[in-house]
Amino acid sequence: MVVPTPLHEKIGLACLRAGVHCLIEKPLATTVEEAERLHNLAESRRVILQVGHVERFNPAVQEAQRHITDPRFIQAVRLGPYDPRVSHVGVVLDLMIHDLDIILDLVRAPVVQLQAVGVQVFSEHEDVANARLTFSNGCVADVSASRVSLVPQRTIRVFQSDGCVSLDYMEQELRIYRAKAGSNGTPREIEALRPKLEKGEPLRAELQHFLDCIREGQRPLVGGEHGRDALALAMEILEQVKLARAG
Repeated sequence: MVVPTPLHEKIGLACLRAGVHCLIEKPLATTVEEAERLHNLAESRRVILQVGHVERFNPAVQEAQRHITDPRFIQAVRLGPYDPRVSHVGVVLDLMIHDLDIILDLVRAPVVQLQAVGVQVFSEHEDVANARLTFSNGCVADVSASRVSLVPQRTIRVFQSDGCVSLDYMEQELRIYRAKAGSNGTPREIEALRPKLEKGEPLRAELQHFLDCIREGQRPLVGGEHGRDALALAMEILEQVKLARAG
């Protein structure tokens, strides 16, 4: 569905009631309540609702998930130049929400503590933001987003007990660093792996997945519940940004 976000709920509900499968761009809605209504209606009508978190279809992300088993610390950075066309929303809903969705999918535990700050630069909303998330399983994520950067960057690094997984969204590259054990079981040296990936077009893969879900009746990789959860976390971050400004 390619309409402004404030119309996602109205048009989405109408389509779902009519039995029309929907692919709705992120963010799923303007409020968590709207997103919940869309998700619940799709579930009750057994109609496919897919949310356009396109980074899930990045080949590097899909390969990285095979190597990430127990994330303990995550660093995500997403920088880009200012675009007046999206000045009606801040950088959290514009850019950071991509990484929030990825992190929620990797950690799969609830957030128990959240700190966030944001700064206005060119628009009436936050153009630079940083959030620190602590999950119930002990994992911590540091997430930064800026849309006032001259040099674009979209990276994420995941640290776990057996090493680090470093991913470049833009280049679709993945690097894995692991400690090789010596004869006595202690780490001897760092092993660097660079899986050979077949680069692809995430948007094309996303659209193909939507069609496959319709044909085969399968649940989408990014369903309404995922869009709702990413939006809910983004809204919590925005609330913390607001409180930080007021303080």
